Amino acid sequence: MDDRGGPDLTGGGEYLVPDVLRPGLTLVLVGTAPSRISAARRAYYANPMNKFWRTLFDVGLTPRLLEPREYPLLPEFGIGLTDVAKRHSGVDASLPGEAWAPEELRAKVRTYRPRVVAFTSKRGASETLGLPTGKLPYGEQTFRLEGVEVWVLPSTSPLGHNHFQLGPWQALADRVRALQASGQGDGNPDGAGLVP
Repeated sequence: MDDRGGPDLTGGGEYLVPDVLRPGLTLVLVGTAPSRISAARRAYYANPMNKFWRTLFDVGLTPRLLEPREYPLLPEFGIGLTDVAKRHSGVDASLPGEAWAPEELRAKVRTYRPRVVAFTSKRGASETLGLPTGKLPYGEQTFRLEGVEVWVLPSTSPLGHNHFQLGPWQALADRVRALQASGQGDGNPDGAGLVP
């Protein structure tokens, strides 16, 4: 947290888009790397063709449709954001090997201890977990990352439109609501900002 009590927008300027992390989050969504549009706008999922913000709203993770520039508001709903590759932009296939920083991501999970980590693509999960994408079904996984529940979700990227499925996102939203309703990680000590 910063000294005003808001989310820690980490990265010290070295990240193309800052992390949005703080203790007490129910969910941290982990992307691969910012697209070129997102890097230019310094905002998560800023390509107008990306379904990310619409999907969060459609499944009930946010109470209204947020604009990409509003990404710092997500902790109000118990949600954080980061990427596996924070210092590079572009499509997954074009990222150099040194772009991936799975140990850095693992350290963030250990530090912030969210209830759930959900990868927004199989590629990001594969690079972090050391498993081929074919061994990563969509939905909740049978293993943990640093003791934290892991989910893998279909990419909302325009490049993945033909393979997109809302079902795993809806299942994740249902899980997040159940955790928040039980008081197990609502992102807010006083319970404010819960998504119904």
